[in-house]
Amino acid sequence: MTGALDGRMYPAYAAPSAKALALHEDLLAFLRDEVFPREAAYEAFRHGAGADDHDVPPQVEELKVLAKRRGLWNLFLPHESGLTQLEYAPIAELTGWSLDLAPEALNCQAPDTGNMELLHLLGTEEQKKQWLEPLLDGSIRSAFAMTEPAVASSDATNIETRIERDGDEYVINGRKWWISGAADPRCAVLIVMGKTDPEAATHRQQSMVIVPMDTPGVEIVRDLPVFGHHDQHGHVELTFTDVRVPVSNIIGEEGGGFAAAQARLGPGRIHHVMRALGAGERALALMVARTKDRVAFGKPLAEQGTVREAIAESRIALDQARALCHAAAHIIDTEGNKAARHVIAEAKVSVPRTVLQVIDRAIQVHGGAGVSDDTPLARMWGWHRAMRLFDGPDDVHLTTLARAELGRTPLFPDAG
Repeated sequence: MTGALDGRMYPAYAAPSAKALALHEDLLAFLRDEVFPREAAYEAFRHGAGADDHDVPPQVEELKVLAKRRGLWNLFLPHESGLTQLEYAPIAELTGWSLDLAPEALNCQAPDTGNMELLHLLGTEEQKKQWLEPLLDGSIRSAFAMTEPAVASSDATNIETRIERDGDEYVINGRKWWISGAADPRCAVLIVMGKTDPEAATHRQQSMVIVPMDTPGVEIVRDLPVFGHHDQHGHVELTFTDVRVPVSNIIGEEGGGFAAAQARLGPGRIHHVMRALGAGERALALMVARTKDRVAFGKPLAEQGTVREAIAESRIALDQARALCHAAAHIIDTEGNKAARHVIAEAKVSVPRTVLQVIDRAIQVHGGAGVSDDTPLARMWGWHRAMRLFDGPDDVHLTTLARAELGRTPLFPDAG
């Protein structure tokens, strides 16, 4: 199962702590002994409940209890775990082997992780007590409401939702969609981004406020499927109609929403990338197993030259993608999120592309089984294709990278 992690779990320039190595080994055992054996029951519950049902399969809460007991809890947040981002990277990658179960089992699932990071950085003591503590405990879930259907939300300055002050309250009106997690019955709170001052400088118009899910005027319109599949936690469209919350629910300061969003999305992007590598490794493992077992034209697929080439290309690509991800994590640890932003952007574009290629090869090797629900490959492909859109589409990251490159001072100005 460990694939490329054997002997190459961490880059040579940053040896992991004994704690990180022990957690990695504990998580390997946890996945083998507890997570994978529950996948079939989880899928059976979801199938029996119906495609658009959002009840929580019991396997999720069972695993959370077991993970917390083993100390596999809140590992994404350095303040809680004591791990660096680079030490967390192989751990997050392992959770990517079972995306529906493992991240949440460890309380390391999006969008809660980003919201916890935001509350940890900018929340008041009251906000931390009311919302961060139960999120860290895993007793509630949350959602982040930024994207809107009527505007290109890849440019967060486009957001139209209004947050207007009325005495000691903010009044919120607007429409959001692709709000992950909001359909889960455990989702207790939203962090909503909207405009508090449309006349301010472009990047000072937006603010973030905390909105409990049960606030009057918050309505779930529908759940949006991803390539025809409805996730348990949902990706919903929401409306806000004269929603009132106390002014004390502001996160940070008025006009600080854009900067807060960038602070939130940086670690979120790299954590998505880390988990994606695990999905790529699982796809490769499934491909290898299939080629050993399947016979065509008188010999195992593993003896076919084109199949061997697909396996080899997948191993090279995943190792390259992992190196880029680890480099970004190392820069975050040593120089901070801002210094790492361009390498994070590179990883956010490169890793999902790579993982999609590997999953596609695995689907091809599996034939009809690959596009069915008899294997996890079709679902894995759908999620990682969507990953090229969420947390900033590839096009935006490429534009940012090109701008940085065009502004770079040439090392040898006269050399070409």
